[in-house]
Amino acid sequence: MQALPVLLLCILLSCSQSGKKAKRIAGEDSITSGTIHISVDESFAPIIESQIKVFMSLYPKAKIIPHYKPEADCIRDLLNDSTRMVIITRGLTEDEVIFYKDTLEFVPMFGRVATDAIAVVTHKKAKDSLFSVAEIRGMLSGASGYTYELVMDGLKATSTVRFLIDSVLRGQPLKGKVFAAKNSESVINYVSTHPNALGFIGVSWIGNREDTVQLSFMKRVNIAALQCANCAEEVYVRPYQANIALKRYPLNRGLYYILKENYSGLGKGFVNFLTHEKGQLIFRRGYLVPDRMALQIREAKVSE
Repeated sequence: MQALPVLLLCILLSCSQSGKKAKRIAGEDSITSGTIHISVDESFAPIIESQIKVFMSLYPKAKIIPHYKPEADCIRDLLNDSTRMVIITRGLTEDEVIFYKDTLEFVPMFGRVATDAIAVVTHKKAKDSLFSVAEIRGMLSGASGYTYELVMDGLKATSTVRFLIDSVLRGQPLKGKVFAAKNSESVINYVSTHPNALGFIGVSWIGNREDTVQLSFMKRVNIAALQCANCAEEVYVRPYQANIALKRYPLNRGLYYILKENYSGLGKGFVNFLTHEKGQLIFRRGYLVPDRMALQIREAKVSE
């Protein structure tokens, strides 16, 4: 089980070096009431929709309006007065902490709430269903003998593309047969009708086998298995919850919030919800790995 992440506490500055008071992000809201806009990485739309739905059912006077978009656009939205919070796959860098401290005169609060994975989806009739990370890297770099079309939820600004460049290509550019789809659902639609396509999407779109929409997606595509990253022998695993939690599945990434609020507003109320029991259980039911609660993983044998 991975250690609980360290939550970076919001730094409230009563005075800056120039003597100015820290800005207060204006809003007629409290931790359980009011209306706020948040920007969310599109690859997490299904699970965040579930979180918002339950939160607003518990607090009828609260209204959270999500805007789903590529990760880079979410980061840019932090500078918009109308955006209170973003949910993406990373926290703030040291340079960004300095920038927002100078710009806002306080540092946005941020922390990790769950672990997600990037799933590789194939056509139902695809001849290959097992891949190593080295083979994925070869396809992304254009150095592989595979002839698959690689379909992303956008080429430049998405968290999926950033992860593949940073963690799989190790900073090298995409040079394979890479194509951009409009969003994650469009990736599934394309792969389902093109036998020579591989799609890359967040597991939140296809991991929940209790969701009727996701079950309909699974009838149209298959989830490929990748070579285990933490196994003594050569084993191929799919992005199931236990494999993500045990770091057996190799394409894992974190889910973070960044909150631009230096008072007890609705954004802070939603963060409290995400990081405590109810929100963490929703992540678990959505087949992500909650980072703020303990999971029990037991080995089981299946008799045929």
